[in-house]
Amino acid sequence: MRIGVTSRIVEAQGYREARDALAHDWAVFLAAALPGVAWMQLPNLGGEHIVPYCEQWEIDRLILSGGEDIGVSALRDQTELRLLDWAEARGVPVLGICRGMQLIAHRAGTGLIPVAAHVATTHAVTGARTGVVNSFHRLAPAACPEGYRVMAWAEDGSIEAIAHRSLRWEGWMWHPERCLQPAPLDVTGIRRVFA
Repeated sequence: MRIGVTSRIVEAQGYREARDALAHDWAVFLAAALPGVAWMQLPNLGGEHIVPYCEQWEIDRLILSGGEDIGVSALRDQTELRLLDWAEARGVPVLGICRGMQLIAHRAGTGLIPVAAHVATTHAVTGARTGVVNSFHRLAPAACPEGYRVMAWAEDGSIEAIAHRSLRWEGWMWHPERCLQPAPLDVTGIRRVFA
């Protein structure tokens, strides 16, 4: 198993060049949840170059990480949308986190709607995944995308997790990597997707 984790694009202070970035929290979470599993940060290479890159490095699992909203970076959007096309064609398991889940829903034709009181807080979720999760998003899917089922809802009725009905794809609106100690249900969840 070799997991590719997508990156956000940031501007380094004092420089005029965009850089790919991934929170250090991902290394801690992946080491705890999937000990011994190889993973690597994926650069934003655009739609033409990202698939050969993943195939060269034998990526066979994919995490779409969180970050800026869809539409902020055309290069990131193109990179991740192409990755999802490739993952679907090859049967590659995918876990979308926050923006990643939003992109999965967007690709499936579902719009996003604003949600209140979901930034820098925690709240309960119910459904197949229950308990308290962290929350750092302003947008959520307007409805369950076609071909998916809802796995968890927030107390306000917004969708917090989805699963594809035939592919091993899930989306979670919370950030498992930002917990001080990995939540047991998140560890179980990522192992289920990437089994």
